Amino acid sequence: MNRRVMLGVILIIVGIAGLVAFSTIQFTPTYTGPVTKPFPAQTAPFPTTPIPGPYQPYPLIPGNIDEATELAKGYVASLGYPDLGIKEIMEFQYNYYFIVYEKSTGIGAYEGIVEKGVGLSGMGGMMGVIHPEQGPNMMWNTKYGHMGGMMGGGMMGGMMGRGWGYQPYIEVPTAVMPVTEEEAAGIAQAYLDSYLPGSTIEHPDTFYGYYTVHVLRDGKVYGMLSVNGYTGQVWYHTWHGAFIQMKELT
Repeated sequence: MNRRVMLGVILIIVGIAGLVAFSTIQFTPTYTGPVTKPFPAQTAPFPTTPIPGPYQPYPLIPGNIDEATELAKGYVASLGYPDLGIKEIMEFQYNYYFIVYEKSTGIGAYEGIVEKGVGLSGMGGMMGVIHPEQGPNMMWNTKYGHMGGMMGGGMMGGMMGRGWGYQPYIEVPTAVMPVTEEEAAGIAQAYLDSYLPGSTIEHPDTFYGYYTVHVLRDGKVYGMLSVNGYTGQVWYHTWHGAFIQMKELT
């Protein structure tokens, strides 16, 4: 047989074998499919609500969770909305994560990050920078989110949102959603049963448009995920790294 022909046959066999092997690899998806509940009719104009400020750099990276707490409090106070406070702050390998809530309602307003600057956190390792958390907080938050609210019809909403389960939202924001808190907990647990067997969840934190759930392994915090309150889609937070400690402020 001609050497060129033989080489070609070998390359084809190798290519087919590679495709077969590649097709058997199991990838853990970030999202699950939507539940069969319709998105609500869009009838009311979107109200004027406080949007978290832009990234704010600080001269020093917080050395511990107490320093990170003070930086986060200063960041929230700088927004000028006295009804907002910090509910909890968690230290992870790559960043500090905090929940901002409405004092008058008890509902979660948005989620924030203080970057440690050790890389792999999803924001380029910007040391000491405080910013609204990426992911569901921006894409699904119907009151305080950049994508779910006033910016929903903009370029980022069109380019990114539709590919990630996003739908523009123009109703009056509400924490009463088609996917209930109990259903969200069930969806989160079903997701973990499939992709992280042996893990469990804590009680969901309710935000405008979605829920965020702490993931537990062996009774300890392992990570977190969010469930869309309108579609039931799941978004696992992959940018934190290993959990270190948590501090409750309310």
